[in-house]
Amino acid sequence: MGYVLIKRIFDIIGSLLLLIVFSPYMLIVAALIVIDTEGGVFFSHRRCGRGGVDFTMYKFRTMVKDAENIKDELANDVEGPVFKVKNDPRITRVGRFLRKWSIDEFPQVFNVLIGDMSLVGPRPLEDKEMVGDENWKTIRLSIKPGLTGLWQVMGRDTCKFSDWINYDIEYVKNQSLLLDLRILMLTIGAVLRRKGSC
Repeated sequence: MGYVLIKRIFDIIGSLLLLIVFSPYMLIVAALIVIDTEGGVFFSHRRCGRGGVDFTMYKFRTMVKDAENIKDELANDVEGPVFKVKNDPRITRVGRFLRKWSIDEFPQVFNVLIGDMSLVGPRPLEDKEMVGDENWKTIRLSIKPGLTGLWQVMGRDTCKFSDWINYDIEYVKNQSLLLDLRILMLTIGAVLRRKGSC
């Protein structure tokens, strides 16, 4: 059995187990989001999948309803096309807690189950964010994006987009089940330590 097939089986089993175990907590999170601020429970966004095929990525909503309208008034803290703000004023009270523990990412388990994403791989980006290095874009789109990846556990404290590129390339060139398991274990550690990202 090849690596890709084994990884897909692992993704299905892993995502099903996560949903079974954490579904009661997801209901609690959904209720807290509704109580905290006006707006829906989930945030959906179009991202680039394997081969450049767009898919809808899901997250728990962590920002105020008109977050996109306020975006232009904020300064980007990350070098490059990806937009991130350390103390983003658009984030809600519940949203800040969800982000601290990376709970906002959990709905992407559904993306893993249906096959848009994998548990491990480069983080899904918009097409407009993948600029400056066509080789990197080609390499990262050769596999499915992941719920977690090498950059998330090794380089998420750095604000350099070039580092993100290097970690993506390193993962794709060295991908294996052993590396995937190592990244998953490191991800658990990073979440428990509440290791923030830039």
